[in-house]
Amino acid sequence: MRALLLADTHLRDGHDRPLDARVLSAAADADVILHAGDVTGRELLDRLGELAPVRAVLGNNDVGLADILPLELTMDLDGVDVALVHDAGARAGRPARLARRFPEADLVVFGHSHQPEDLASEGGPRIFNPGSPTQRRRAPTRTFGVLEVRRGRVHRLEHVHLT
Repeated sequence: MRALLLADTHLRDGHDRPLDARVLSAAADADVILHAGDVTGRELLDRLGELAPVRAVLGNNDVGLADILPLELTMDLDGVDVALVHDAGARAGRPARLARRFPEADLVVFGHSHQPEDLASEGGPRIFNPGSPTQRRRAPTRTFGVLEVRRGRVHRLEHVHLT
């Protein structure tokens, strides 16, 4: 199973800038799209949903989506327990805090900071922020993530850099 991992797209309805074609291509190749919040507009959710099923959570800028997006989600992807949340809190103590919040998770995907991150913690879940495909802020490049799981194991989890 292949998942496209997104966060912090910040594309409002009626926006004049399209999502990068490489992101749309990855979405078309995905079995599922996981969006860790700050989608910002329903049009983007609909567009992504035309390419693959979308599971998304509410971000702090998703005021117009509060009626349709939950604050967090947990799901099984081919035997891998995945948690999805927007704001994972301060960097200090994050692995332990997310392990307590999602004790069954093998992987926690989060957003909010726009900073690509991939942390493996001993005894806790792997923690992954796909970054943002639209606003790099302090990150070197715009990014998104690709996750491949097979028979209960993470086979591939990586950032794709949009340079």
